Amino acid sequence: MKKTNVFLLFIFFATIAFGKEVRPVKNVILMIPDGTSIGVYSSARWYKVYNNMGDALNVDPYFTGTVSTFSSNAPIGDSAPTTSCYMTGIPARSGNVSIYPVQDPENDLYQIDPTMAYQPLVTILEASRIEKNRATGLVVTCEFPHATPADCAAHHYNRGNYNALAPQMVYQNLDVMFGGGNRILTDDIKQHFQNNGTTLIQDDRNAMLNYNSDNPVWALFHDRALPYDIDRDPEFTPSLAEMTQKAIEILSKNENGFFLMVEGSQVDWAAHGNDPVGIITEYLAFDKAVGKAIEFAKENGETAVVILSDHGNSGITIGKAECKGYDTQTLEELFGEVSKYKLTASGIEKKLIDVEPEDMRDEFKKHTDIDLTDEQLQTLLSSRNYKEGNYMEVANSPNLTHNIVNIMNSRMCFGFTTGGHTGEEVLLAAYHPDGDVPMGHLKNTEINDYLFKVSGLETPLPELTQRIFAKHYDVFEGMEYIIEDKDADIPVLIVENKSQTLRIPAFSSVATLNGNSFDIGSVTVYIDKNDTFYLPKHLAEKLK
Repeated sequence: MKKTNVFLLFIFFATIAFGKEVRPVKNVILMIPDGTSIGVYSSARWYKVYNNMGDALNVDPYFTGTVSTFSSNAPIGDSAPTTSCYMTGIPARSGNVSIYPVQDPENDLYQIDPTMAYQPLVTILEASRIEKNRATGLVVTCEFPHATPADCAAHHYNRGNYNALAPQMVYQNLDVMFGGGNRILTDDIKQHFQNNGTTLIQDDRNAMLNYNSDNPVWALFHDRALPYDIDRDPEFTPSLAEMTQKAIEILSKNENGFFLMVEGSQVDWAAHGNDPVGIITEYLAFDKAVGKAIEFAKENGETAVVILSDHGNSGITIGKAECKGYDTQTLEELFGEVSKYKLTASGIEKKLIDVEPEDMRDEFKKHTDIDLTDEQLQTLLSSRNYKEGNYMEVANSPNLTHNIVNIMNSRMCFGFTTGGHTGEEVLLAAYHPDGDVPMGHLKNTEINDYLFKVSGLETPLPELTQRIFAKHYDVFEGMEYIIEDKDADIPVLIVENKSQTLRIPAFSSVATLNGNSFDIGSVTVYIDKNDTFYLPKHLAEKLK
């Protein structure tokens, strides 16, 4: 009974949240500082004050409320289902990427239809391209098929299955994709770029910044993710603000407008590592990107910007039990130490891994101004992934980054409750040229409702889902079909009717009819759990 009442309240508040008018705009920019808890904003502001960088964040004037983010069956969300909900309007289970969740009757917080399990769900990005013919773009600092960007442009029950997610993102024919992940590119992906005129830029910051063609462009840096902002070489790796500004410049050429998602991906990663300098500097790098987006929106007059995290992480606080006299600790005592650190713990690890044991003290001090004790030095030398140390204890010792973080945190007064996600509300900020912003306390489903309305979309997302993600056996009823190479990364649906043969690869937008290639108009999705292809209904017309 309690769960039923919770669900009814959920529906009630969802229906009244946007009773007021939301005037559609031409361009929508969604900005997600992944894993950013409220303590991050406070820490970032005081860090700026201590370092004479001002006393405010670019996001500050635009805060409008808070958002509860959750998975379909758990109050604390994983990144994949939380951003999926922003994109599709449906809460999902951990690991799910814009796909309908499997029912969990004992724990579901949202009424789940078991017959819909594994159904790919149309995203705001897809709807913007299909219905409005808008340009679409993603800018991230993680590898491009990571959970949050994948939520916008791919579908699968397993966020870790890059073999399914990466090709979908490529075949979505995005106008802009900036981020990491060169090692993830396959020969098929590169061939598709050639076929559809997409420019691929790899590890060339200047080429990205100077790009002025009208063709779609992907600019990827590093094998997987980009370095943390404070660790990066600014001559080689662009900042999130630089990528955001360039993406807006390119996307705004489209006369129909654009949808852009920008993620500060690694605030979350630094929070998982309980690394204050990483958390603070990653958020400040994201906030610079916010400044670029807001600046454009104000000058353009036809752009809305929505800024919110997908969940909290680490429970970071200014102050911890080990630091006594909390109300007398000075700005110097709280922020002096973290301001000395020139790299994240991960960045320091990359330096230490290449030095000889006798040089480790000097190298550590160069980046932290910390004089290692003999005990601390031995801890670092005995780390699991350091080349030296007691070889008999290597398998039992924590890794080097972990040990570096512990040394750094022992000198600071930031507290952490966990190395994982947390369930508190996240802060919501928004800009709209006419002031039509979401306000108060909302749920993640209501963010999707706002994005739908402010984008001016007319076809309800469930209706568009039925149109472009229909089950193959319904689409091709009465025809002969087989699924070839079910165990391969890219299985193929083969349909035959009236001497015609249609071949449809999974996770692609290109099919062949009697050997001739054509564009489907959206990506196909194959789910091995139920042995089903999901694809557009109109494909049946090709065989009649």
